[in-house]
Amino acid sequence: MSVCLLWLGLSALWQAADIHAAVTIDQVTLTVLPASNVESGTEVIFRCEASVSQSLSQSLTYSFRLLQDDQVVYAENISASVMEHSLSSVRVSNSGHYKCSVHIYNKHKMSDVLSLSVTGLQIPTLKVKSDIVSEGEDIIATCSASEEIGSLVFYFYENDLEVKRVKSNGNSVKTILTTQKVTEIYLRCAYIVMMHSNAGFSNKSNMVKVIVRDLDAITPQISISPKGNVVEGDRVQITCMVKYPSDLELYLTKNITILHKSHTTFTKSLVVRAEDSGDYVCKAEKGSVQKKAVYTLHVAELFSKPILRMSPEEVFEGDRFNLTCSSNVTSSVKIGKADIKYVLLKDGGRIKEDAEYEDTASPATNGKYYCMAMAKEVNKTSSPHDVKAKVPVSAPVICAVDEVIVGKPFRVSCEAESGTLPINYTLLKTHVPVAHRTVVTAADRAIFNVTFISFPEDINTFTCRAYNRGSSFSRTSEPLTSPVIVPVSRPVLETKEDTISEGSDLTLICRVQQGTYPITFTWYHNRVILRPSIKEVRSSEGRHVIKAIKREQRGNYYCEASNYASETKESDPAKIDVSLALWKQAVIGLLCILLLVAIVIVLIFFCKRVSHPRRRKQETELSVKPSRPKSGDPMRISLTLDIEDNTVLNGTPGVMGRNVWSGNASGSDSDDPPDEDSKLVQPQEVGLCREVPVTKSIEHHYSVQHTEVQVSTPGVLEQADGAALEYAQLNNSEQGPA
Repeated sequence: MSVCLLWLGLSALWQAADIHAAVTIDQVTLTVLPASNVESGTEVIFRCEASVSQSLSQSLTYSFRLLQDDQVVYAENISASVMEHSLSSVRVSNSGHYKCSVHIYNKHKMSDVLSLSVTGLQIPTLKVKSDIVSEGEDIIATCSASEEIGSLVFYFYENDLEVKRVKSNGNSVKTILTTQKVTEIYLRCAYIVMMHSNAGFSNKSNMVKVIVRDLDAITPQISISPKGNVVEGDRVQITCMVKYPSDLELYLTKNITILHKSHTTFTKSLVVRAEDSGDYVCKAEKGSVQKKAVYTLHVAELFSKPILRMSPEEVFEGDRFNLTCSSNVTSSVKIGKADIKYVLLKDGGRIKEDAEYEDTASPATNGKYYCMAMAKEVNKTSSPHDVKAKVPVSAPVICAVDEVIVGKPFRVSCEAESGTLPINYTLLKTHVPVAHRTVVTAADRAIFNVTFISFPEDINTFTCRAYNRGSSFSRTSEPLTSPVIVPVSRPVLETKEDTISEGSDLTLICRVQQGTYPITFTWYHNRVILRPSIKEVRSSEGRHVIKAIKREQRGNYYCEASNYASETKESDPAKIDVSLALWKQAVIGLLCILLLVAIVIVLIFFCKRVSHPRRRKQETELSVKPSRPKSGDPMRISLTLDIEDNTVLNGTPGVMGRNVWSGNASGSDSDDPPDEDSKLVQPQEVGLCREVPVTKSIEHHYSVQHTEVQVSTPGVLEQADGAALEYAQLNNSEQGPA
């Protein structure tokens, strides 16, 4: 049973939630009556209506909000779907953009924007606390626009000229106006709405007349006694008087100095001096109004302002100096010269009651001195005189500013440790002045430019002289001492020999004749540096050893030398030739011999190979024919061989240029037997690669025989008898096979 009740409760809640969710706001409409553009003071009604759709017919709660420029100006929760809001009398500040929003449950909808424009501003009202005021008195004025709302800016006018502007969060403002004019003035005011400045200015308020009265009653009077000639030391009485001393302030001034202040008439007494001459002003002041009276006082001088003099004008420590104070009598009727008393003072302390003072200059006497002259209660003080004993210049010190290098310019400085500025410095070379400098401030230095020196010992010829009180009191420095750098001379590259065997050590010696240590030597091979530079601290030469030199290391070598003079000099190049090692030369010679032997063997073998084919060819092609060939042979060739007995030539039997064979040859089968005299002669081998020596004294005897060789050629007619083709004589002797 309880379970069923719980189920029914949950179902009801679910249905209620479902009913609430079944609500939608279709449209929200905002209207303004009577119109969106109205005059100021019109009653305006804003009407907001919501159109809602829902699943069940039930009462809904509508939450309406009316917004002006996104700010809520009215809100209401009602059960009706229409909300109205009335403004009984609209003003310019009600102008703006309006929207209406509606909330139902979790639903929300906003209307379109509707603009309301209100034109016309209320005419303000101006009031003053009092319309009759005295000169300089404040005017309290109030400007208000009671019907306007919002923040306003009020403008105040004096005779139609703006004199003040005041901002207010309300519709009225009170302010203070000040005027210096003695006349009648007319005041008015106007305003604008700060948030709606485009609405323009309101019309000006009513006009208020204010009368400003003159304050002649507070004008003071001034008098000085005695009225005749006034001389220094006289006492005068200055009176400042006002008729109506009510609520005012009275001043006595000279230039910008207030001598006395009071609220009523007063008299000022003082002993005057010449510097008291001038205009004295009596001034009465009430509020912002001032009235004044002026009196010019002339005071004759009793005696002149004292003057303190020092002799001599410049003094050095140890010198005597004298101070004298003097003044001239101007009014001899009043006093004489003896009536003037003097007092000498130093740094505010009295040192002597006399017109003269003498002392020896020292640091203790340095200070500000002045004197005072007194007569008839008149004291006059001289202008201060600054006494500062000058310090004689000390012996200067000369030193080189830059590195001193022979043949190059450098700078030297001359400076005294003590001495009052300005100090004059002179540079001397061998006691002859060459340049002058004057040092005026402590930051300055006496720097001299020296063109160059030719030898290191020339550095000691320079001295400098300093003085600050005349050349007769000058001091001279010690001679200049400074390290002098001598540039290196042109180096010479030396080697023990120009040609060196490969694998030997090459020693390169780079030597200079002069140059300040340390000297840096650098060696090059064909313009390529050999290794990092070497500094020889106490030597004028440097050595570089190339271990086990190679053939590719031959070429031009040179060296460079430099020191702190920053001037590098280069030697002449030395050409080094690297020959082969002895064992390499022996190997190459042996290889050459072996190569020649191999070439000879190859040539001999080639000659033999060429001669054997020729002999075999002769044996094959040659056949012996009769000495008289038949007339019927188709071709007859006459071969002439020169037979030379070369026994005489080479001492061995041989055949050269003889008939090799004779006989008849027929192109057809012949039954004729061969000639008995016919022989087959074997041709001897001719040495082609060997020359036969010829001796001019030996005569050659040639025996010529004609042997005819017939060659049968098919289809060729037999040539005429006796036609023979003779072969050239064979001049080369043939040798038999070896």
